[in-house]
Amino acid sequence: MNVLVVNTGSSSLKLRLLDPADEVIAETDVERWDGSGHVAEFAATLPGTVDVIGHRVVHGGPEFTGPVVIDRAVRDRIAALTDLAPLHQPRALAGIDAAAEALPGVPAVACFDTAFHAGLPDAAATYALPGDWRRRWSLRRYGFHGLSHAYASRRAAELIGGELTGGELTGRAPGALRLVSCHLGAGASLCAVKGGRSVDTTMGFTPLEGLVMVTRCGTVDPGMLLWLLQHGDLGVDDVADALEHRSGLAGLAELPGGSGDLRDIHRAAETGKPPADLARRVFVHRLRAGVAAMAAALGGLDVLVFTGGIGEHDAWVRAEAVAGLAFLGVTLDAARNRDCRPDADVGAGGSATRVLVIAAREDVEIAAQARRALVSRGSSRPSPVRPG
Repeated sequence: MNVLVVNTGSSSLKLRLLDPADEVIAETDVERWDGSGHVAEFAATLPGTVDVIGHRVVHGGPEFTGPVVIDRAVRDRIAALTDLAPLHQPRALAGIDAAAEALPGVPAVACFDTAFHAGLPDAAATYALPGDWRRRWSLRRYGFHGLSHAYASRRAAELIGGELTGGELTGRAPGALRLVSCHLGAGASLCAVKGGRSVDTTMGFTPLEGLVMVTRCGTVDPGMLLWLLQHGDLGVDDVADALEHRSGLAGLAELPGGSGDLRDIHRAAETGKPPADLARRVFVHRLRAGVAAMAAALGGLDVLVFTGGIGEHDAWVRAEAVAGLAFLGVTLDAARNRDCRPDADVGAGGSATRVLVIAAREDVEIAAQARRALVSRGSSRPSPVRPG
């Protein structure tokens, strides 16, 4: 079954056609996508048929806890969640509409980043807020990057010599594999995975919580935000824009043009720019603390995984993060870390915890979920989704 994967980010578009063996038949990336164009042009040039379209959707809310075939009602419910992921949800909807227009009649499946975390233990998912608030507005920690974390945890199990079976890794000592997945990119989050299941994560109700990101603040004191609204002569829109677009690495580094790209920050730090050095040190400090917290949720750590653009390509970040985690039995081989090409083991010989660098393959996870949803749906076909 060939799957067209439509992976929309807050400003990017990645299109892949995968064959039944998950080999990429055709691909294109659009770094700056405004929600129009490209999909129809790509579909017109495909060398193979499309049996199903798989869409990445960031927020599934309390309702969508697994992949679902898209019809008009599903699309409308996805749209209703826009306030919870204002950077991402509109792009996902644009991708759904564009693919439906380009390939009318081809079934489409929504695959949600929040779904992997839908089974979080209550202690990890619950905010300490008034009960009537939590029930009225479904306030809980949803978590994100679930498609990436799900793939990374499964791929890690394969790389270390087994498969996740019944919650355990065959070929290893009894007990569920304890893994922390670090998805580090423009957005960044950690996930504690035990036996193939998410048991804790750093993002919460929205993708703003958790680690420092490229332009997003990560976790900050809510009391400080209230103070800014009450005494800082700032409106809600001012604060929301700053937290989403002008904070994180970009806000810390204070580079010309407001860049939050770690490559630019490294160059500036190495030429004596104190704000840039501070930015990368804050990033790594939060990362170390987060990994330790995830390991505590697991009761120990067997595997540490780095994935995403920064996780895969920034040897400095990996080395600095691991340097503070020796108490968890994590050590790096400096040469392997410097020279690695994913997928790779960069741990030192004798490291009690395996350290892996894994290429992010959300497309493979989306394709698997799309096929599964279509098979479970049976032979019936949904009504084509029309743009709107």
